[in-house]
Amino acid sequence: MRRLKRLILPGILLLAAYYAAFGGEHSYLELRAARTAEAREAEELQALQTRLDSLEAWADSLETDPAVLERVAREHFGMVRDGEVLYRLTETEDTSEADSLRSDNR
Repeated sequence: MRRLKRLILPGILLLAAYYAAFGGEHSYLELRAARTAEAREAEELQALQTRLDSLEAWADSLETDPAVLERVAREHFGMVRDGEVLYRLTETEDTSEADSLRSDNR
């Protein structure tokens, strides 16, 4: 009986420690996972805040800086001033490949 009492108390303590670490909704592992997820979300929030600040600065420069507005109009919409000529360069197909295809079809 005495030996049984000596084993019960450490057994209960071990069971309580196991439950604290691995069991239940508020276990140590759940807490650690929640902290990791929180840190990841905080990093993502910081990245999104940086992106938002950048977009706000871009929008502000589009509204207030005529040089930026002109550059966007030229680059994205191909606009030119009076007297200017617009040259568009496009990629062409590889002529050696096209020549080999023509000679194969003859």
